[in-house]
This record gives sequence, C-alpha cells and structure tokens, in this order.
Amino acid sequence: MDIVRNADGTLVVPVRAERHPETDNSAVQGLHGTDAGPSEEAASRVLHPGEGGYDEALAEWDHQQNPDRELAISTAVGRGEAMHLVHAVAVSPDHAVAPAVDALEDPEASGEALRHVLIGGIHSVEAFSAEVAEAEGGEPLPAHQTTKIIGEVLAELDE
Repeated sequence: MDIVRNADGTLVVPVRAERHPETDNSAVQGLHGTDAGPSEEAASRVLHPGEGGYDEALAEWDHQQNPDRELAISTAVGRGEAMHLVHAVAVSPDHAVAPAVDALEDPEASGEALRHVLIGGIHSVEAFSAEVAEAEGGEPLPAHQTTKIIGEVLAELDE
C-alpha cells in the first residue's frame, strides 16, 4: 500500500498489524463464553502535520511520486527561493500555493531544496523554519505548519 496525501495535508500510511503470541482459547474466552480472539488490526493510519512520523512519511510520499528521482540536492539559489516561497504561502491570507509556485524563477531547485529539508527530519524542518523567519522576518512557524506548506508546494510542483 502506498502513502496517500489528502487535500488537508494529512497522510494515510500503511501500518503493520501487531503480532500477538498464540494463547490457549480458554484464556481468551469472553464473559459469556464467546471467543474474544484477536481483533482485526487497522491496515492504515492517518497522520496529521506535527504528529510523530509525519515528516518521514511526507518524504516517503514525495519519493513515491517519482521513485526514479535522484537524491535531493539543495543549492543556495533553490534554498533562498524555497524560503521565500514558504514565507509567501504562510503569510498569504488564503495560503495560496499555486501563485507562489508560479512566481518561482527555478521551481526545480526550490523543490529539491524543500525535499532536502524533509529528508533531514523534524530538526531540519525546525532549522529551516528559523532560517525563513530570519531571512523574511516574523516568528518561526511551528514545524508542523512548515511541513504542511512544504507538502502542499511539492504536490503543486509535481502537477
């Protein structure tokens, strides 16, 4: 099962069913003599931005979109544009991603810079958010908001 990114930024990720040791049926009898055996485990889970594992799942989702893509390389130009882009989306009243992406001079370099941030995990996202605030002004965005914007931008770039 592949990771699915919903329009609201949540990710549906596959999970492995927990394995339980086999027990004697008499030990798992219900109160009224019914079998209370192991329940069906969920085959997927929804992760929200900011939730543990979200950044890694978003990076994996991005990789699924183009598995032949080479390792993300961040350039100074791409990172600078990516910082401006994340800030523009964050301060936009309607969080409009498409116009901000259309204004990029080098969308590929910006996308690679954002992928590089995601691959680094939560600490990389937090550091990037602080860099954006320092370069563009204002307070750093919480990591989950930055990650959500990055996901929206990458989805727009992949269209």
